[in-house]
Amino acid sequence: MLPKVAAIVVSHNSKATLERCIAALEAQDHCLESIILVDSGSSDKEYLDAFKRRKSVRLLLADNIGFSRANNLGYESLSPDADFVLFVNPDLFLPPDSIATALPLFEEKPLIAMLSGKLLGYDIEHDRPSGRIDSTGIQRKWYGRWFDRGQGQCDNGQYDEPEEMDALCGALLLCRNAALQSLPGPVFDPVFFLYKEDIELSLRLRKLGWKLLYTPVLCAYHCRGWKGERQKMSYALRVTAVKSELLLYKKHPSPYVLFALLKYVLVTVFRL
Repeated sequence: MLPKVAAIVVSHNSKATLERCIAALEAQDHCLESIILVDSGSSDKEYLDAFKRRKSVRLLLADNIGFSRANNLGYESLSPDADFVLFVNPDLFLPPDSIATALPLFEEKPLIAMLSGKLLGYDIEHDRPSGRIDSTGIQRKWYGRWFDRGQGQCDNGQYDEPEEMDALCGALLLCRNAALQSLPGPVFDPVFFLYKEDIELSLRLRKLGWKLLYTPVLCAYHCRGWKGERQKMSYALRVTAVKSELLLYKKHPSPYVLFALLKYVLVTVFRL
């Protein structure tokens, strides 16, 4: 029997990209067992009406409860016999062969809990690829800053080898459900409203002995609302980001918390 794969998408004012994201999931060569769409407090829910009529989609409506809690809500609604769970941002578009191509890697590497792939930037305003890399996994600088590897670079094949990673980008996570079920608590820590929840999940899985894999055979386009340019993030989002980083080091104590504290001061006091 083919492995059962379920997808979870969390939307929040995602009208510009959600239809294309869901259509790409429906078009997968490996048919999905279910697509759970969780709307986390969109200000205008009219754009969601079309998905109420889609047989392939189950729509759950919630207040603006944040990315972690909304994903957990979707996960709790899944059938427990799902073999794999795909977490996808509403601004990410998967090619049709993505899941079918990625699943054999789990058979080859039984300790892999999650994998993600080469995420390429997409300019939704002009409906075209940006020509730049968005993420090829997440790493940490020597002084503590977490960053999406390769972000902003041209793709010249420099990340064309699979590699175990410190963390993976939450925009696209294909997860072994047995690994998620081995976690002592929720999949995503609900204290993280937005940002760093993917890193926190990655750290918990690694502490349990699981591995995280970046593979270039899995490739997708990611619009990323702020286009990877920090100065285009609103002040409120920057504050949320630095608070999430402090939460990360509260959950996983490290000397790197000094860097997180410095960032918090720079953002909240000096508004940098």
